[in-house]
Amino acid sequence: MAKRKRLDVPTEPIPGSLETKTAVSGPRARMPIAEVASDTAGRAALEEVAREMTAAETEGRVIKKVPLKKIIGFHLCRDRMVVDPDDMAALQASIADRGQQTPIEVVRIGDGKFGLISGLRRMEALRALGHTHALALIRQPDSAADSYRAMIEENEIRADLSFYERANIAFAVVGQRIYPDVRAAVAGLYAHATPAKRSKIVKFTVLRETLGASLRFPTAIPEHLGFALAQAIEAERAFASRVSAALRAADPVDAAAERKVLEQMLKRPAKAAPAREEVAPGLTLEVRKGRVVLAGQGVDAPLLEALRGFLVSHAKNTN
Repeated sequence: MAKRKRLDVPTEPIPGSLETKTAVSGPRARMPIAEVASDTAGRAALEEVAREMTAAETEGRVIKKVPLKKIIGFHLCRDRMVVDPDDMAALQASIADRGQQTPIEVVRIGDGKFGLISGLRRMEALRALGHTHALALIRQPDSAADSYRAMIEENEIRADLSFYERANIAFAVVGQRIYPDVRAAVAGLYAHATPAKRSKIVKFTVLRETLGASLRFPTAIPEHLGFALAQAIEAERAFASRVSAALRAADPVDAAAERKVLEQMLKRPAKAAPAREEVAPGLTLEVRKGRVVLAGQGVDAPLLEALRGFLVSHAKNTN
């Protein structure tokens, strides 16, 4: 009888067998807690991104497309008084060629509208080119003063404004009661300027206050002429009235003609100030041509009565 061959069952899987393949390539079971942890981490990451985007938009760090028809260009008084046609033409050509490269700055003012903070020339160039939207940063200034500082700081970097224009905006914000006086306005609006530059702007506020209604080309007044005029006005306030009268009489048609009138006025000798003497506490005596002026708290009824008696007596003695 033939012997039967014994079949030994292997205790380890045979390489290449189905059992081996299943053990190696089959999917690994995930524990439920791992899935929950993964989902939680994903949601946390999305929430963090959403918070960052919200913060960026609130802080004005996100550029958005804003309809031009919704932007109020003169929400603030503008510091620029004159726009050079050649500069505007160059800006339009640049935007037409490369698009808007620098966003404007706006603030929400309600009813879906925006007030322009900075970028007036860019906005006007976009409108002239037929664009319907502008790239903008939506700011949230803490105050009107912050809005003006933002406008001024950008123009100080990008544009060569005249000292008269700088003085004019300082004068304007005082009129809006944002600052109590022009010195405070210059100090606040131009906080990052040098003391020398702020001093020059203050000098030009004298021209803005006294000659603003008479000057036709104030932005063309050079520094040295403006300083000389301001000093003359501070020395004698009536000088401003004479300059205004000379400008009305000359009726200058351009900046050169107006500058000539101003320079001629500075060359005229100043009128001597009338002599004023304090003859008693609270009483000053001023002698002018053909008259004598008494002024002060000391001018009261007893003094007038005594003076009247003296004059009557003096007239009798001289006759």
